[in-house]
Amino acid sequence: MGSSIILGIFWHFVGATSAACFYAPLKKVKNWSWETMWSIAGIFSWIILPWSISYCLLPDFWGYYGSFSSDILIPVFLFGAMWGIGNVGYGLTMRYLGMSMGIGIAIGITLIVGTLMTPILQGKFGELIASTGGKMTLLGVVVAVIGVAIVTYAGLLKEKTLGVQVADFNLRKGLLLAVMCGIFSAGMSFAMSAAVPMHTKAAELGVSHLYVALPSYVVIMGGGAIVNLGFCISRLCFKKELSFKQDISVAKSLLISNALFAILGGAMWYFQFFFYAWGHANIPAEYGFMSWMLHMSFYVLCGGIVGLVLKEWFGTGKKPVKVLCIGCLVIILAANIVGLGMAN
Repeated sequence: MGSSIILGIFWHFVGATSAACFYAPLKKVKNWSWETMWSIAGIFSWIILPWSISYCLLPDFWGYYGSFSSDILIPVFLFGAMWGIGNVGYGLTMRYLGMSMGIGIAIGITLIVGTLMTPILQGKFGELIASTGGKMTLLGVVVAVIGVAIVTYAGLLKEKTLGVQVADFNLRKGLLLAVMCGIFSAGMSFAMSAAVPMHTKAAELGVSHLYVALPSYVVIMGGGAIVNLGFCISRLCFKKELSFKQDISVAKSLLISNALFAILGGAMWYFQFFFYAWGHANIPAEYGFMSWMLHMSFYVLCGGIVGLVLKEWFGTGKKPVKVLCIGCLVIILAANIVGLGMAN
């Protein structure tokens, strides 16, 4: 396995770790509605960071974006909005199915759709099946889905042991939302594929290959920001039990700590895709679509590891932890299979 591929897999793991940990600071936010917290974190992660980092990278910020036609920018933006819809659906999936089942189904679907639809739409799926390396990478996708399923089962065992109840459990509605979330969340993978001309232009302007994807985040995350912020602001405006004014009227010390925790969570959320770009840059171009599979499977892997470190599995007994460890090992195996496939 080439050193570049190993480095690419490593950076995807780092990005997934940031994704798995980003909600920890948000849990420290007190006396704020979820909508206010998510909006503050989102403004920082979807707007401030992408714009400021891209401004530093590009020699002519406005000239760069002005050089692209609407035929390039609109699909990138719309795929970003598609991914934003998936984000909203993700939270609703957790509400109706619970964390373990919701994450397992949603992540499993978005892993498959986001990974395989790109080569299918590009008409390259046949080439993958015909080559030894392609067959091995596809085998890695299958193994990754199995690993996600095993970790999901471990989560279900954990919830059952701890007696966790989902207050609004609705299997039919939850499954429908999970499928929707899984499909729409794959918009980020599609957006990255559609943004290749933007990456190429950034490279021509002298931007390092590790950073060429970052300027496209201004457009991609702009689409996601409109959907997420629109959802949150509409709820803050029309839900009587919610009040932005009341949220920011808390004591000054709490207001500052809440804002800092929200910003930290937003920064960690953004940096999952910062390192995603680094990982993607080290993956062979013909296997670029595998970046999504690596990111999503590592997200589940890191989520399990973080849960163990934070002692969330304490008191669940040996079986759930054992099943979780097996699932994590299967995901690691999947990453190795994909890496070997790309090397061939």
